[in-house]
Amino acid sequence: MRRRESLTLDMTPLVDVVFLLLIFFLVTSVFKKEELALLLNLPHGKEGGKMVEKKSAVIEMGKTRIAMDDEVVTFAQLDEKLSGLKDKTMPIVVRIDEHVEYGRIIRLFDLLKKHGLGNLALVEKPKGGQ
Repeated sequence: MRRRESLTLDMTPLVDVVFLLLIFFLVTSVFKKEELALLLNLPHGKEGGKMVEKKSAVIEMGKTRIAMDDEVVTFAQLDEKLSGLKDKTMPIVVRIDEHVEYGRIIRLFDLLKKHGLGNLALVEKPKGGQ
């Protein structure tokens, strides 16, 4: 009488394939970063603000550069972009570096006022944040 060999499935190749797929997806995936065009050093605030929830335009101002919606622009280009905004009640999120000259901030606010955009949200550094 012959003895039957039990059939077993070799799991080693399956484990190798799973690990290769895991590595492939980790290497090829793109992790979403905070979408900022300029590296800013935001000032601290005493009270925490609320987040803007509906669609908004984001303006970032550094010491020498200014950006709108992740695109570095000049003040003239910013003027054109602001004139093209249809919804004047749309929130404008403004991120200003704490070392920006006061005159540049006033120039930005004058530009916003010129186009009737007054729904501003000034962003500060979060509590305990860097």
